[in-house]
Amino acid sequence: MDPELLERITARRADLDELEEQLTKQLAEVRAERDELAVAERVLERASEQLADERASAASAPGQVGGRAVMPIPHRRPDVEETILPPEYQRTLAAVRQAAGPVMARQVGEMLGVDISVRAKLEPLRGKLVKLVGRGWLRKLPDGRFTTRL
Repeated sequence: MDPELLERITARRADLDELEEQLTKQLAEVRAERDELAVAERVLERASEQLADERASAASAPGQVGGRAVMPIPHRRPDVEETILPPEYQRTLAAVRQAAGPVMARQVGEMLGVDISVRAKLEPLRGKLVKLVGRGWLRKLPDGRFTTRL
C-alpha cells in the first residue's frame, strides 16, 4: 500500500469528520432557533387574539361622560366593520345607504320612523349623523346633506 495515498485518505477523512461536526452543530442551532420561532409565533397569536378581544369588548362597552353612559363610536378603518357600531348607529348608516342619493337629517328621520315634526327628536339624529361623519363612516356635503363614503 502506498503510504502517501493512505495519508491523503486519512487527512480527507479527518476533514470530513470535522465538517460533519460543524454541520451537526449548525443543524442543532437551526433546529433550536426554529423551535424558538414556533414558540414566539404561538405567543404572538395568543397576544393578538387577546388584544382583539380586549378591543372588541372596550369598543362595545359604554364609557362614562359626566356620569352618563355613552357608547363610543370608533373611527372607520379598513379592519373595522360597521357591526362594531351600536345598533342605532347601524340603522342610521343603513338608512343613508338605502337612500337614492345624499339625504337631509329630516329624510333619514322619516326613514327611521322618527317624529320629525318635533325638533327635540330630530336633533339627536342629526348629532348621530354628524358623529358618523366625524368618525369617517359618512360624508357631509356643503349643502348639509349626508351621504356614504366613497
